[in-house]
Amino acid sequence: MIRVLHMIASLDVGGSQTMMMNIYRNIDRSKLQFDFIIDHPGETYFAPEIEAMGGRVYTLAGFHGTNAGEIRRDWNNFFYTHPEYRILHSHARSYASLYLPVARKHGLKTIIHSHSTNSGSGLKGAVKAVLQLPLRDQADILMACSRDAGEWLYGKRACESERFILLPNGIDMRRFALPPDVREKYRRELGIEGRFVIGHVGRFRDVKNHTFLLDAFQKAHAQNPNAVLLLVGAGPLQQAMAEKAAALGVADQVLMTGNRDDVPALMQAMDVFAFPSLWEGLPMTVVEAQAAGLPCVLSDTITREVDISPLVQVLPLGDPDQWAGELIKPRKRLDVSKAIRKAGFDIRDSAARLTELYTRLDREGHA
Repeated sequence: MIRVLHMIASLDVGGSQTMMMNIYRNIDRSKLQFDFIIDHPGETYFAPEIEAMGGRVYTLAGFHGTNAGEIRRDWNNFFYTHPEYRILHSHARSYASLYLPVARKHGLKTIIHSHSTNSGSGLKGAVKAVLQLPLRDQADILMACSRDAGEWLYGKRACESERFILLPNGIDMRRFALPPDVREKYRRELGIEGRFVIGHVGRFRDVKNHTFLLDAFQKAHAQNPNAVLLLVGAGPLQQAMAEKAAALGVADQVLMTGNRDDVPALMQAMDVFAFPSLWEGLPMTVVEAQAAGLPCVLSDTITREVDISPLVQVLPLGDPDQWAGELIKPRKRLDVSKAIRKAGFDIRDSAARLTELYTRLDREGHA
């Protein structure tokens, strides 16, 4: 059996975590197993499922600016005590340049995976940018969820090399093949029967731009008092957004569900999907929304690689009134499953491609 070690920082609900869990569920686990290293010990939403599928979860220290020596030492000790690993797949990039050389010293094949197109702003963002520069030369495989995410982290020249692999964030299409009665069942349970439901799925973090979404929703609700906003997810800004909704006078029309494992069904309860992110690598939830047949209104800061069906409407950020008008515009749901598969977003294809890659790397590592 091949055991692949994934460094993913957190096991809470997020784009990269959800993508890897979807792949994990769709591999032959009698031949291939995933284990995970995290540096956020309090963020373990997926840990019970991982352990139930035979995976292991390890916690190592995270980088806080002055402990580079501790990071290298901890990773070195880890590989001395776990010689069974031949492949390290890192989804965390901010300080991967500190531990990728350690992994290679121990004979592991290494993969760095870009899931974003931005490191954030301020000093923290600048430090990340410096630390990430060596990655294109340190890893055996350069992987990305989109061309934009690859060129942002590795540069255009590296993305033309044989080391670069584009792996779209696949979804399990079978989860979205739901019976028609699911919509009314969930709307009844959520107390939104007969309402026009604007939905969003994402962590409550700055990048998801909930503050703009609430501004747009306030104006949408003024135009259509029957509208409600359904926010699925959790995160550090959730309380602040609840307070903003109250300040805008729409708190009673905003429903926050927290993290849920029934997102496909919740999407059936929605009428339109809003996604005003400041930046993204390749947002899997947008592909999922299209798989659910939902009309989608997206910010133009998001890679156009998710624009795979007539369901997508792209708008610039900045004018909440413009967003409000588009969000409440009547649209029909559509079945675009064929377009999603054709675009390469079927998780079974992603699982097969990764299995083939891991098998090759494991064979090369033993050569």
